[in-house]
Amino acid sequence: MRSTPLHPVARLPEEWSVSLAARGERSFTAKQVFQWIHRRGVLDPAAMTNLPARLREHLAAEGLGEVLTPERVHRSEDGTRKLLLRLRDGATIETVLLPSVSGPGSHAQLDADAAAADDEDDDAAAEADAAPRVRVTQCISTQVGCAMGCGFCASGVAGLKRHLGAEEIAGQVLLGRAMLEEGEELRNVVYMGMGEPLHNYEATARSLRLLTHPEGINLSTRRVTVSTSGLVPEIARLGADFGGQIALAISLHAADDETRSALMPINRKHPLDELLAALRAYPLPRRRRITIEYTLVAGQNDDPAEARRLAKLLRGLPVKINLIPMNPIEASSLGPPAQERVAAFQEVLTQAGYSCFVRRRRGDDVSAACGQLVLLGAKPKVRRALG
Repeated sequence: MRSTPLHPVARLPEEWSVSLAARGERSFTAKQVFQWIHRRGVLDPAAMTNLPARLREHLAAEGLGEVLTPERVHRSEDGTRKLLLRLRDGATIETVLLPSVSGPGSHAQLDADAAAADDEDDDAAAEADAAPRVRVTQCISTQVGCAMGCGFCASGVAGLKRHLGAEEIAGQVLLGRAMLEEGEELRNVVYMGMGEPLHNYEATARSLRLLTHPEGINLSTRRVTVSTSGLVPEIARLGADFGGQIALAISLHAADDETRSALMPINRKHPLDELLAALRAYPLPRRRRITIEYTLVAGQNDDPAEARRLAKLLRGLPVKINLIPMNPIEASSLGPPAQERVAAFQEVLTQAGYSCFVRRRRGDDVSAACGQLVLLGAKPKVRRALG
């Protein structure tokens, strides 16, 4: 039983129907309200001009309004924008807009493209004839901080402060879309920002329904990726709730339990055999693949022998592998391997028959790259080399 009412931004059309019908409003009004919020991005009831004045007053009284505000925008030389957002309770989170030019003759790959790109793009033929445009992938957060404690990530340096509500998760996309520049379009959304999405399952699932609803932003499920460090029960739940339509990215980072447990404490609760069984059971549609995220940490998991173990571990799974040379963070003495080590690791996996990409670093100069999103004012606790 829900103890507090749903925030207006978090309500689905059928929930609006129930609440507005109880007030005697006409049946079509629920769709109008939802479209104002999620299709047009309007959160000020006074601006919802086709609604009766009494309803606009009611929506304002219910608290409909901005759920987060941009406090600072950091623009990278490569076009990446990291947004520092202030929530209503004063907490801060970060979201990142990653633009990439697409169209004829362009093969640019986003920082998050290897995870966000779908394997069966029905739009490919149409896009080949279209004029070049700037596609944007938005990386969004699901928690203030993070409880997972991974040794190479800045988001958890201060621990978990609180979960985000579905309105705050979806609100990042509403705001990000409003801040797009001329010629840009929001193409993909990746749940790879601050926090572990599946640790905040209810709000994450509701935000997915909001973002993909046909009366709202109407994002294709093929263009939404949820990343997880390996919460096995919630992986199964996500697969069941969405029929496997939501793209899945797994932060793996090691091919044996000892190394992975040292880098990622969650592995002690859900070791690799459990995680791999969950991936095999995930109801993935035909021609779709799971993205394996593998952060290469110098001296920890970057040996070619580890690549061979990884190739063996993943055999038989429909996967693509995204190698991420670790982005240095203040809270850790760990760092990335030399470029030659990265290339050697990739070569082993490519020769084993895997599609394997090396993630191009984006937004380093504004600390927007993978693993660098951190709470404002958090005091880092230095993490030493492992093992």
